[in-house]
Amino acid sequence: MSTAVITGTTSGIGYSFSELLAKKGYNLILVSRNIDKLKKQQCMLERKYNIKCDFLAKDLSNIGEAEEVVSYIVEKKLKIDLLINNAGFNECGNFLDTNIEQELKIINLHNLVLTYLTKKFAQIMSQQRSGKILNLGSTGSFAPFPYDAVYAASKAYVLNFSSAIGSEVKRYGVTVSTLCPGATKTMFAEKANIDKTLLFRYFVMSPDKVVKLALKGLKKNKRIIIPGIYNKLLVMSMRI
Repeated sequence: MSTAVITGTTSGIGYSFSELLAKKGYNLILVSRNIDKLKKQQCMLERKYNIKCDFLAKDLSNIGEAEEVVSYIVEKKLKIDLLINNAGFNECGNFLDTNIEQELKIINLHNLVLTYLTKKFAQIMSQQRSGKILNLGSTGSFAPFPYDAVYAASKAYVLNFSSAIGSEVKRYGVTVSTLCPGATKTMFAEKANIDKTLLFRYFVMSPDKVVKLALKGLKKNKRIIIPGIYNKLLVMSMRI
């Protein structure tokens, strides 16, 4: 059986990834902060899909706890077939008024920690001569977004970094892809206080739909996966 590591798994896109991969027969290692939610998720997935599901309660905004995730994989000598770097959050608003501590955490989690995990798992997978890494970008990866400046910039890094690394590691049988969803029906928008905006009222995809399209893209070894026709048109218009 294949094994996937998923970060940010207790809600939204990460939760959908855990369920749809379990349905496909993957064993899972879930990484998130809330131990109570992780325990419930583990019990549900093992009971419903008859797979092995472990979890690590870690706050990945702390690089030390990201290092502990890698140490766990190495010490257990686990073969990891898929890493999904999904953990993330947002801080929206006028840059003069937004919370700098939160913005620095965004950069730390979306860029520093994602880079660390991508490097470590790419090294493990290159030795295996197989493996897939999926990093979470955004339609915001393709253009600067006023009033969402730090988040969009951090996701631009994810896209460019992942595309470059993908070129380097493909000769080892490893693929690196970036999933760039648009508005998705999760707690993400509510936490960022943007759930009432036009984008999140009319152009919203379900997490399951996003994940199904992501898994199709992964199967085809796509470098950039933009789910949904509206999101594809949005990205195309930004490029124009």
